[in-house]
Amino acid sequence: MRLYYHPFSSNARRAVITAIELAAPVELVLVDLPKREHRQPAFLARNPAGRVPVLEDGSFLLPESHAIMLYLAEKSAGQTLYPSDLQARMQVNRWMFWCAAHFQPAISVLNWENVVKKLLGLGGPDASEIIRGERLVQETAALLDSHLASREWVAGPAMTLADISLATPLMTMAPAKLPVTQFKHLQSWFARMAARDSWQRTAAPAPAGAPA
Repeated sequence: MRLYYHPFSSNARRAVITAIELAAPVELVLVDLPKREHRQPAFLARNPAGRVPVLEDGSFLLPESHAIMLYLAEKSAGQTLYPSDLQARMQVNRWMFWCAAHFQPAISVLNWENVVKKLLGLGGPDASEIIRGERLVQETAALLDSHLASREWVAGPAMTLADISLATPLMTMAPAKLPVTQFKHLQSWFARMAARDSWQRTAAPAPAGAPA
């Protein structure tokens, strides 16, 4: 299997972390986003949306990070990241879907305004968008923080795909100026994720021009 990725993509990072945690036989293939390789015909043939990650398993092509996570788990015998019990699985699904629908879109507003626009030379942050993004992040982070008040992991007694899904958007916590420092349960959980070998192995250097 080949996994097309870029280290600055939180979506790609969650797929790579999943592969590492599962010890899946995956070959990582770097897609040079600054050189717009993701917009070239060879990559668009794998994912017409022009986004990483993409998993290639023989002739089978699978974009979308959460789908890739589930596919890798299903192919890994004896894994514990995606429980076999139906209700336990649905709790993992619940938080992965919540991340995709609510948590990551909220974070993406501030990530765009405080990080990406500067990298692309698109001017300074839009004050109204900063206000909107901060409100969305605080609302969603408060919900996650409350959920974590009585547990170490999001969807069970041990780490699951849900934790990987939710932690990766927070990789830009400092440069995107995410207003989450006051959420102590979220911060403790994130520290547990950041201490894992899979997280440290997938850390990317700050891109040139990114705010400190």
